[in-house]
Amino acid sequence: MEQRHTLTIDDQQSLEVTDVKDVGSFSEEEVLMTLSESRLVVKGEGLHMVQLDLEEGRAVLSGKVHSLTYTKQRRKAVSLWKRLWK
Repeated sequence: MEQRHTLTIDDQQSLEVTDVKDVGSFSEEEVLMTLSESRLVVKGEGLHMVQLDLEEGRAVLSGKVHSLTYTKQRRKAVSLWKRLWK
C-alpha cells in the first residue's frame, strides 16, 4: 500500500511535510528529504529546520521556499551475481 504525504506551504515562508523518513542533506539553500515512495528536494533561501520528528514523520521548515521537486527513490543495488543467477 502506498503511503500518503502532505505538503503545506504558508505564503512561501514555511513548509510542513508529513511522511518524512529521513533528511539526507540540509543547507540554507536546499533540503533533501526521503519520503516513503520518493525523495523531495526543497530549494529556497534562508531555509531552517524548525521541527523534525522522524517518529511522527513530520518536518517543518521556515525560510523562502522557491521550488519543490520529487525524484525517484533509488532502489538498493543488486549484485551482478544475483542478476545473473536469477
